[in-house]
Amino acid sequence: MKIIETKRIYLREMTIVDAENLYSLNSDEEVLKYTGDTPFQSIIEAELFLKNYGHYKEYGFGRWAVIQKCNQEFLGWCGLKYRAEVDEYDIGFRFFKKQWNKGFATESAKLCINIGFQKFKLKVILGRAKQENKASIRVLEKIGLTYVKPFNFEDEEGVIYEIKNS
Repeated sequence: MKIIETKRIYLREMTIVDAENLYSLNSDEEVLKYTGDTPFQSIIEAELFLKNYGHYKEYGFGRWAVIQKCNQEFLGWCGLKYRAEVDEYDIGFRFFKKQWNKGFATESAKLCINIGFQKFKLKVILGRAKQENKASIRVLEKIGLTYVKPFNFEDEEGVIYEIKNS
């Protein structure tokens, strides 16, 4: 089911059919370099993650698959996440390297910000990145987030950006 679309892409909920793509995406050291995440050990582990991913049911949103319309290719994911332990909403994205610098992160993240504000009436959405991750910081800035403060990102320097619903 399509959540929202542009001329080039659409967003949809991830399902276990995405397990192989998610496994491949999270197996690339360059893709994970700035995330603090560990790779899945197998496709089965990715399937279990997807089966147990409750964000869609619990909050109505989550990390969505980004699909290229012209060929139905899984490009990566983008979406909102509620962090209950700190009562915050954040925007996140991750794409295969071959899709970097094509505007997909910016395009999909803009959609997610709009959904967060219009449909879910969120007041503030944060973006976090390691300070050295200039590409992700550039995306956060392109979609309207502004720098707030530094933070400790897995014992490395990180930055927090935010956008407020006007």
